[in-house]
Amino acid sequence: MSEILPGFSLLSEIGTDAYQVKGFPKRGRKKKNPEPRKFYIETYGCAMNFSDTEIITSVLVKDGFLATDNFLTADLILINTCSIRDNAEQKVRNRLRHFRGIKNNNPAALIGVLGCMAERLKSKLLEEEKIVDLVAGPDSYRDLPKLIARADDGQKAVNVLLSRDETYGDINPVRVNSNGVSAFISITRGCNNMCSFCVVPFTRGRERSRDAYSIISEARDLFNDGYREVTLLGQNVDSYSWKNEGNGECITFARLLEMVAQINPILRVRFSTSHPKDISDEVLYAIKKFPNICKHIHLPVQSGCSKVLERMNRTYDRSWYLGKIERIRELIPDCGISTDIITGFCGETDEDHLETLSLMDYVRYDLAYMFKYSERPGTPAAKKFIDNVPEEIKSVRLSEIVDLQHKHQAKINATETGKIYEVLVEGTSKRSENFLVGRNTHNKVIVFPDNGFNKGDYVNVKITDFTSATLIGNAVKFHYHKHL
Repeated sequence: MSEILPGFSLLSEIGTDAYQVKGFPKRGRKKKNPEPRKFYIETYGCAMNFSDTEIITSVLVKDGFLATDNFLTADLILINTCSIRDNAEQKVRNRLRHFRGIKNNNPAALIGVLGCMAERLKSKLLEEEKIVDLVAGPDSYRDLPKLIARADDGQKAVNVLLSRDETYGDINPVRVNSNGVSAFISITRGCNNMCSFCVVPFTRGRERSRDAYSIISEARDLFNDGYREVTLLGQNVDSYSWKNEGNGECITFARLLEMVAQINPILRVRFSTSHPKDISDEVLYAIKKFPNICKHIHLPVQSGCSKVLERMNRTYDRSWYLGKIERIRELIPDCGISTDIITGFCGETDEDHLETLSLMDYVRYDLAYMFKYSERPGTPAAKKFIDNVPEEIKSVRLSEIVDLQHKHQAKINATETGKIYEVLVEGTSKRSENFLVGRNTHNKVIVFPDNGFNKGDYVNVKITDFTSATLIGNAVKFHYHKHL
């Protein structure tokens, strides 16, 4: 789950100061002032963090809080953080400095740091920064009402204990920032893969799988509420494995995919992220069998050099990874494939970098998330290796990787003209209110004129033009509306 997304207000598209979330009673805390307290939350990091924010919102709303998109009026300001790269942590530190002035105008306001950064920097945030009133790790969101109460009383409010069984499977997420069409469903938490560069096993704990039937129930409820696409989330979804202690039934990820797909044939199913060592033929056959399981796999490679992969502890080499790519294309010839690439890892040479470029030339990814290596304290790489690739060389290599990826995407997209794809309408294009935007089964963004379609509609679109990142077309056939 390594895609880094920009921080944003949970309610950035609501446009109101405070509001009542549908389905929860409006009630205040037992204080002299009966008015409910307001909370404001910003989220940084991967899709997992945005999914966690929906859980956090549910917990707070049930405790009587109202959400607001204006931190100046908030009684509780929260930042849900990411530690996977240093720039994400620096963004959070900048925001904390920005929020520091609020204490001058509203001394009673509480400021909290949640998520991976909270777990990693708990003492520093509370004792050195002085601006933070409460700290909660990824497994302690149920404890937020108690932590808030402690902070209200001026006590140290911190819980960053990692759990062996917490999945939040019984909490109904509040999807206040959703487009009403697509939603995330977390199916696992934590990670057992000890990639040497990654902080996730230390901030999110060991891997555990959520009750399969709670996942099915959540997906079914989403469909009944008008959603037409769900993305099953986990640090490594392919290692999902849940056992029903009642009857001994074991459900693998492939079986879970089938169960979600069988809810309704017009419910699209996506998943992220796969680990190359764990994605199985059974998963590929499930994708091939069910038309509503999207033909797209995000398969992070990180490096095209076997020596670098060994230092990264990725547990596969270049040839093994390419063999997996060939297997995907053998069973699902039209499958879209995206990836993550890290450049400038410890000890990476110019020759190692060229191997990454040559692997990219061989695979020709539809999309890639590309980053410079950022050493994270406490990881195996930080303990065992020296971050010895100069920053300027990292930048040059990253530019070469990005340029090559853009060339590949432009060439791939040039072959799409004339093809017709079924597109799920997600909303209005950001560039023009006269155009709609959606994605096809391969996860490619497609923009086309708005001819009266609605969010949640499936529309056949013929591709007429392209950029390196987007396909452009015209609707040729309307399928069905999301509300049946």
